[in-house]
Amino acid sequence: MKKYSVQTSPFIVSTTDGKIIKEHFGLASTGNSDISIAHMIAPPGWSEPFQTPEFDEFTFIIKGKKQFIIEGETIVLEAGQSIKITKNTRVQYSNPFNEPCEYLAICKPAFSIDLVNREPS
Repeated sequence: MKKYSVQTSPFIVSTTDGKIIKEHFGLASTGNSDISIAHMIAPPGWSEPFQTPEFDEFTFIIKGKKQFIIEGETIVLEAGQSIKITKNTRVQYSNPFNEPCEYLAICKPAFSIDLVNREPS
């Protein structure tokens, strides 16, 4: 039995907002509900509705900037910075800037549309 798994074919999540989501490990890609790891690129002007996820989310910014509105507080992260947002926290993610934002998102337990609790937009 191998003690490692190399991901060469991440699950590409279909989006309608121009965001690129490649899940390397998680429910959609490997069936793992414990953790998900995704590589994402959010285009300029992108945003999601507010949500209150039932998972902890860690974000590491590779390039560009990303805006977070967390319980009413606005935070902007730049390349090389990271953040942990604890589950059951109301948050909105966006890229109101003029350049794409490339980042990694790690969710524990794994991201699931059933656990994200997005508000109507």
